[in-house]
Amino acid sequence: MPGDMSTTELHRRWRASALPKLRGIVLDLGAGSGIAADHLAPGVDWIALEPRRRVDPALRVRLARRSSRLLTASAEDIPLESASVDAVIASTVLCSVRDPARTLDEVRRVLRPGGALVFFEHVAADRGTWTSWIQSFYAPLSRLIDHGCDPHRDTAASIQAAGFASVEVERMRAPGVLGTVEPLIAGSAIA
Repeated sequence: MPGDMSTTELHRRWRASALPKLRGIVLDLGAGSGIAADHLAPGVDWIALEPRRRVDPALRVRLARRSSRLLTASAEDIPLESASVDAVIASTVLCSVRDPARTLDEVRRVLRPGGALVFFEHVAADRGTWTSWIQSFYAPLSRLIDHGCDPHRDTAASIQAAGFASVEVERMRAPGVLGTVEPLIAGSAIA
């Protein structure tokens, strides 16, 4: 995916290519508006996990359109049985969880053997770059105003270290603010 596309366009293309392939029971971490559901195959059972009690109205509409359920809980304590889902979606959510390692442990716990975590995340820029400096400067404010998002988090390293059987990561870049380049990753991790 070329580096001159916006983050929004790269994210849209990722959803359109990765999500239709998922089957069975799919857990959507931090479902937000529920946009991921628009890309899932009709037979998929979709579980939307949202930590906030106040749910986006678009999420409610999407929940009503398909076999689904809403769990109001944090990603660090997923209220599902072990080995109970076939896939987990993490779409720009791992930047904002309180404890990435615990979240990824929970993801591995709820995934069936051979199940996949599919992800699209913005990540920390390489140390010493202008983008890294901007991210570290902005991170405290972003955590306060953007649902806990830490743009300076090394999510790729967290996924690699989480104990999955295999991890595939594609690195991308999109134009950022103030002449920066927003680093992104997409890929899958197999339980």
